[in-house]
Amino acid sequence: MIAELGHFALILAAFVALFQAVVPFIGAARGWTGWMAAAVPAATAQFLLTAGSFAALTHAFVTSDFSLKLVVENSHSLKPMLYKVSGVWGNHEGSMLLWVLILTLFGALCAWFGSDLPPGLKARVLAVQAMIAAAFFAFILFTSNPFLRLARPPMDGQDLNPLLQDPGLAFHPPFLYLGYVGLSLTFSFAVAALIEGRVDAAWGRWVRPWTLVSWMFLTVGIALGSWWAYYELGWGGFWFWDPVENASFMPWLITAALLHCAIVVEKRESLKTWTILLAILAFGFSLIGTFIVRSGVITSVHAFANDPERGVFILAILAVFMGGALTLFAARAGAMTSKGVFGLVSRESALVANNLLLAVACFVVFIGTIWPLVAELLFGRKLTVGAPFFNAAFTPFMIALAVILPVGAVLPWKRGRAGRAAAQLATAAALAEAAGLLAYAVQSGRSALAPAGIALGTWLVLGALRDLWLRTGRGEARLRRLAHLPRADWGKAVAHAGLGVTFIGIAAMTAWQVEDIRVARIGDRFEVAGYGISLDAVEDTRGPNYYTTMATMTVWDGDRPLATLHPEKRVYPVAQMPTTEAAIDNGIWRDFYLVIGDPQQGGGYAVRTYVKPFANWIWAGAIIMALGGLLSLTDRRFRVAAGAPRQRPVRPVAAE
Repeated sequence: MIAELGHFALILAAFVALFQAVVPFIGAARGWTGWMAAAVPAATAQFLLTAGSFAALTHAFVTSDFSLKLVVENSHSLKPMLYKVSGVWGNHEGSMLLWVLILTLFGALCAWFGSDLPPGLKARVLAVQAMIAAAFFAFILFTSNPFLRLARPPMDGQDLNPLLQDPGLAFHPPFLYLGYVGLSLTFSFAVAALIEGRVDAAWGRWVRPWTLVSWMFLTVGIALGSWWAYYELGWGGFWFWDPVENASFMPWLITAALLHCAIVVEKRESLKTWTILLAILAFGFSLIGTFIVRSGVITSVHAFANDPERGVFILAILAVFMGGALTLFAARAGAMTSKGVFGLVSRESALVANNLLLAVACFVVFIGTIWPLVAELLFGRKLTVGAPFFNAAFTPFMIALAVILPVGAVLPWKRGRAGRAAAQLATAAALAEAAGLLAYAVQSGRSALAPAGIALGTWLVLGALRDLWLRTGRGEARLRRLAHLPRADWGKAVAHAGLGVTFIGIAAMTAWQVEDIRVARIGDRFEVAGYGISLDAVEDTRGPNYYTTMATMTVWDGDRPLATLHPEKRVYPVAQMPTTEAAIDNGIWRDFYLVIGDPQQGGGYAVRTYVKPFANWIWAGAIIMALGGLLSLTDRRFRVAAGAPRQRPVRPVAAE
């Protein structure tokens, strides 16, 4: 009965979405206040109905209701509770229900917290948001119904994919979807602005918080997925350039560009057409990612479904919304004139360069991701585009971006002087160069990858700190003024510093990691990168819903034990699937990463050992970036009326 109520709530939500897509839109066109106001209760009702439907599906998983086909295919009575809950979105149908839940949540949040928006703009934004929701409600109800019953329910389920039975994967999809789907609201703002023909500083201020929220959640979601791949898959890497990984990375790059571009619209009323285009493309890449994951056209270990019918439906949604928005953009772009003018050396120019680098980097990732499909369709050739292509084609743009960021942050608006900016950052540049030279000296003649990456990362961190210090002006009490800087300034500096930390982690881990693969017998001790590793014991045991071969291994620094680790080789009997559970001793400066393999014919076990310097700096940097976004989001200027006149500061501080 609860499942039927959930299904009924989903159908009602679809009808509410249709109402919200039509009535407020007409009201905004005719100036009918009552019709425009109907968007707020409709958005609330749509979210509550979708939340009720999602709660009904969650109840079915938690109670192991094996009369539902979806529960049978993705759950088991012995599965731990956390994975029963995460099993709700660990499949195609449930994940799409989470997709529309977050879609309606963002619409409801705009309705609840958008009281300062002009009524016409608000009505159009919510109407466009409802159009997207209606399309995805139709997709779920006609091709991906999660509430299908079985005539003869089995006694137990087929279990969730064992790779997904992990805390990292339990939280990774919700965070990723909050970023992915949140971009629908920036898309709705862009389309509404095109319909009205008005993009100004107030619009830039309204759209920036939603962009920031999406980028922040995308950052955390991507970091969680990377961290999971690192410790769960047993191959020791953090990024594989898999098509589904790229599907989340492409919107992140475009959203980062959009975030910087919206600042120019808000501050200088420039780059309006570029900002609108980026808002459209950001959500477009989210839809492309949804298509890649669910159509089966590109093979990936992360893919949810391989149903061509579903792929065609998503492709139709992509064509309608992207085609319609880009057509509208082509028709109205000429009317969005920019008011601000700026010189070649200015913060605006640096932000333009930032945008171009991020957009081209995204395009490179897109080409590498879809090229196997294009090659097969047009030339009949099956090929794979792997890490060597992406590393060679993508890395130069990130290097250029890292060089530009600190310079652009200290340049003034409208017009600046290159010599003055260079002088302001001379100390940071000298220290970054020193850090790179120190790394080169320490590594004893290896490649320049680690020194270059460490120098760039240090440059980003010190450049962010220098930018903050310059904003305190001259004279005494600079520390006091530093504490009272706007949170958006702090957020920008923290985010840029986080990117620098990630640069350092990626460069050091990639260049300096040590790998050792051997057959070890119980009692053997061997050396890797100057550390001793001993295989002390191997035993067979069992967990809640799996059998495991668990090793006990000790890491030694001379005669001093550093850590005792327990790598595992698990087998899930219901799913008939083995998994590798790496054992990791995490540290600030390095990780010890141990993997136990299968027993060998001559005795002993296959053992893989990695020593990974600075590994945790990669994810620490991502978390720092997200914290920077959160700091910016708490800035008072995002909580006041966007259209309110700006107050003149009481004590203006002259920049250095």
